[in-house]
Amino acid sequence: MKKILAGVALIGSAVSAQAADLAVKAPYLKAPIAAVYDWTGFYIGGNVGVGLGRGLQSHVFPAGGVADNSFLSPHGVIGGGQVGFNWQSNTTFLGPLLIGIEADIQGSGMTDGHTNLNSLLGVSNFNQKLDWFTTVRGRIGMVRGPVVGYVTGGFAAADVKTTVTQPGLVPFNFSETRTGWTIGSGVEAAIGGNWTGKIEYLYLDLGNRNDVFGTQALRTEYRENIFRVGLNYRIGGTGMYITPPPANWAGLYLGGNFGGATAHNRSTSSLIGLNEDFNLSPDGYFGGGQIGYNWQAANWVFGAEADFQGSTQKDDHAGVFGSNILYNQKLPWFGTARARLGYTIGSTLMYATGGYAYGNVKTNIVTPVSNETFNRTRSGYAVGVGVETPFQLFGLLGPNWTSKTEYLYVDLGSTSDIYAGGVGVSTSKVTNHMLRTGINYHFNQPVVARY
Repeated sequence: MKKILAGVALIGSAVSAQAADLAVKAPYLKAPIAAVYDWTGFYIGGNVGVGLGRGLQSHVFPAGGVADNSFLSPHGVIGGGQVGFNWQSNTTFLGPLLIGIEADIQGSGMTDGHTNLNSLLGVSNFNQKLDWFTTVRGRIGMVRGPVVGYVTGGFAAADVKTTVTQPGLVPFNFSETRTGWTIGSGVEAAIGGNWTGKIEYLYLDLGNRNDVFGTQALRTEYRENIFRVGLNYRIGGTGMYITPPPANWAGLYLGGNFGGATAHNRSTSSLIGLNEDFNLSPDGYFGGGQIGYNWQAANWVFGAEADFQGSTQKDDHAGVFGSNILYNQKLPWFGTARARLGYTIGSTLMYATGGYAYGNVKTNIVTPVSNETFNRTRSGYAVGVGVETPFQLFGLLGPNWTSKTEYLYVDLGSTSDIYAGGVGVSTSKVTNHMLRTGINYHFNQPVVARY
């Protein structure tokens, strides 16, 4: 999952670059400028989102033999609360800087009981779940008035349960609290009064575990991806800040984006009457461009957007049937055509989006008697949320530019391939979680608050 971190890091840097030019050039001012937003102080809040594990597991029977390799991928809804404190200070070159500390505790519905692998003992079922996790992190970000883009990192802990069930044997299971580290990025914006809203990604590394039970061995990695949105209430926050009138978002725009993605592809391989269930999890970078059009009624923004992306996502780790069947799955490109519905608060646009998605799934399957590659173009749907704000880039860009941070979930349905001379059938249910940052150029009036 290290590949997604480059895309995630750009979220903080792209939004932070907005902060470097503190004053939005607004030539249409007809009233005094609103009070400066101050982020200093305590806050408390809640959040909800989804979690996706990507932990490589290797199962060996007998111990010392050839391993079956695939990803255990707990997946589900997460939710909880956070508390923190921010300090805001001015710097000579970067302007207002936010430094903070935050702790959160999350309940989790992340679970994966999909993996079933054959051995001389019969079918082994692997089940892994996270009941809860917690983090304590530092935050550092650049402030642009009521918007802050930040990077975050620190300590992480989680309750992890793993069970291996086999016919006629006592299940092997363990439950433990694992510790490790987390890193991520996010964007937070004022939404009125003392309330702020945020969109955030966290990557959790909870280490590895090696177990030997009977004549078997199991190595498990613990890597979790967290995508969430949240609300914070700033205790004793500034009451002097006046939210400016809504910015103008109407018109045509064109832009580019870059990010990271992880797929969650539940797969089955059938060969001469035997079935094995496992997860393929291509991950990597992606980048591309988008074009869209917005209509606006007061604070409400309605839009349509299309994008196309090239991707480096791949998973070449899976080996099933005693690693006699090797997989290499890639998602080379995808695109979407979506509607957007948003609400602008001052110069910040928060929106939900959804619509049509399509993409290419390329699967290479190697057996002792064949080496075959299958290209499938699939279609499905995409849904997500995002935040878009003015983008100045140290004063080099004009007021027609904006930056956005966006999470998308893409479902491309199922793909099926026949391999090994017609005796093998492979299927994958292709779903993708992605986080990206991008910039847009608006051809209509500048996207600035109109007083």
